[in-house]
Amino acid sequence: MKNIAVCSLILLASPGVCRAAGMGVAAGRESDSQSAATNVVRVTPEFVNQLAEEMRTNHPALLAAGARTNAAAASVNAVRTWEDPMLRVGGLVAREEMRADDGDVIYGAEQKLPLFGKSALARRVARAEFVVESANADSQFQIRRSELAKIAFRAALAEQVVAVAEQDLVWLQTMAEVAEAKYQSGGATLVEVLQVQNERAKRTTQLQTDRENLNHAHVSLNRMLNRKLQSPWPPLELPSVAGPVVYNETLVSYAARYEPKLRMLREQIKQAAAMVDATRRSRLPDVSAGVQTRNFSGNGDWRQTELMLSFSLPLFNTKKYRADIQRDEARLKATELDAADYELSLREEVHNLTVKIDAARREALLFRDEVIPRSESALESARANWESGRGVFRDVLDARRMLLEGRLMYARAVSEQYQMLSELVLCCGLGDLEALQMIGATPDVQNEETKP
Repeated sequence: MKNIAVCSLILLASPGVCRAAGMGVAAGRESDSQSAATNVVRVTPEFVNQLAEEMRTNHPALLAAGARTNAAAASVNAVRTWEDPMLRVGGLVAREEMRADDGDVIYGAEQKLPLFGKSALARRVARAEFVVESANADSQFQIRRSELAKIAFRAALAEQVVAVAEQDLVWLQTMAEVAEAKYQSGGATLVEVLQVQNERAKRTTQLQTDRENLNHAHVSLNRMLNRKLQSPWPPLELPSVAGPVVYNETLVSYAARYEPKLRMLREQIKQAAAMVDATRRSRLPDVSAGVQTRNFSGNGDWRQTELMLSFSLPLFNTKKYRADIQRDEARLKATELDAADYELSLREEVHNLTVKIDAARREALLFRDEVIPRSESALESARANWESGRGVFRDVLDARRMLLEGRLMYARAVSEQYQMLSELVLCCGLGDLEALQMIGATPDVQNEETKP
């Protein structure tokens, strides 16, 4: 019984020891646990960047965005300065003397002339479309990199939830043995034995659910990387609490200049402006130059050559041309208003994220530095009082729940902090999580040894 009590104290004092030692499990299982612990991967900016590069080459949506960019690049080269010439071949049916005089074999060519800069404007529109598609491809990558980072942090959180559940299950198993031993010696009641057995059964069921949630988090990661959905992953570990992020004009200026979607909207404004210019120029006439020659089929002699200049007369569609211009100007105005509205919402989102990041940081520090140490002391005291007969078992269970809640809330707060930091990185267009140093959000390693 004393040995069991000592083991229980070790479990409460050091969760890492309980997971590695397995509370009296075989030596082979202990070595497996220690080996798994050495393979733990911390979700760092470098790790996320490695996954992002793999996603860049494998994710179907990013490959599709790249294909659209290539198509837009090809369309720039496809704009023609000179249209294909029109060849004409014909004959004259008449009396022989008329055919001999005028020629009865008619052939010629007509070429549309690249006047008024229409081809240059068409090329400008194509280039603007290429820039928009390039900005869209970059925006898609940045959005999915942020999503990938958030999924990785959620997977690390799920890993921590499973770890806490496994530790709690081992603790409940030990407490069940202690309660049964005390019951046999008359120091505990049957109700206490049944209570701890019920808690152990509920924890076993919840642990299965937590493991399935962890497996789904791995599936989500594999889906983002276009791997097989059931590909294995090493254990992921949450980083330590990140430093504070204060709302300031620097963040807003980064967002206003570099946010991917806003940059794409600004390129769309340039594309719409180029389309307006091209539409205005389209009402100018199309001019073509041609030549036509006649020969007599009887002896092949040349009879005459005609030079022609033809052009369209945009006289009857003036209202239609005006409508085209009004349409494209309205689209330009709409795009400008969309960009202005998005920039305002972006400023609000940056402020909102900094508030939430700060709240998550305070919550994580609260649980790490105050709630968890107090809960550990409370659990140790309640367990000692119960084992010595001076306390009730309900206090032990309540203290255990308080400690579990503290550890889980700490992990959730850290995960949420980094997920929102990923959103902030996207909003500010900083590229990746390594840019967090630019805004002061570096991991707080001062109390790393006290991390739960």
